[in-house]
Amino acid sequence: MEMLSLENELKQNSYPGRGIVIGRSADGTKAVAAYFIMGRSENSRNRVFVEDGEGIRTQAFDPSKLTDPSLIIYAPVRVLGNKTIVTNGDQTDTIYEGMDKQLTFEQSLRCREFEPDAPNYTPRISGIMHVVDGKYSYAMSILKSNNGNPDSCNRYTFAYGNAAAGEGHFIHTYKCDGNPLPSFEGEPKLVAIPDDMDAFTEMLWNSLNEDNKVSLFVRYIDIATGTYETRIVNKNH
Repeated sequence: MEMLSLENELKQNSYPGRGIVIGRSADGTKAVAAYFIMGRSENSRNRVFVEDGEGIRTQAFDPSKLTDPSLIIYAPVRVLGNKTIVTNGDQTDTIYEGMDKQLTFEQSLRCREFEPDAPNYTPRISGIMHVVDGKYSYAMSILKSNNGNPDSCNRYTFAYGNAAAGEGHFIHTYKCDGNPLPSFEGEPKLVAIPDDMDAFTEMLWNSLNEDNKVSLFVRYIDIATGTYETRIVNKNH
């Protein structure tokens, strides 16, 4: 699979929507995750990421301007033992609760579908990172309408065992800007993951469309120890 430039993928797409990148640093020592949100409406843009325990949640930057919290206020990142869950909606909680009851990542998501935001039917994208005993694997999922038809939900899971150093995968909600917004197509894109967390964070933030970007989360987890560092960038601050 051709490795794409993550910088170019972001710079050439004014509206990928929400995106998840998961991979392993080039030196092999860190499990890496990034999650960003974008918005076209005032309601979507009126958000920030805040830390919440070991995870993060979205909250309204200006509570007086919050109109509909249903699809924009949620916990994108939660940690369950040695597993880190990253998603674009409240299915983070569905995965957390399911895996806490010994269901798999895929099984936990079977009760969920794409978002009920006609006519876009925004895909639900999710990732799970598993760091245990110096080993690291991850998986990604997308639940999407059947080519814009909400009568059918198409479910795809991609699992990456023994994650390769310097490699990651990028999945996002929308193929590009449009009306209605076209859903992401194909399997997650192969991208490079560097060792330098701050440089990676800066590249991601600077590559996102200036008008549409809202918030960015980046985490590097030490595979040997499980300790981690987090960066959060909010346009509203």
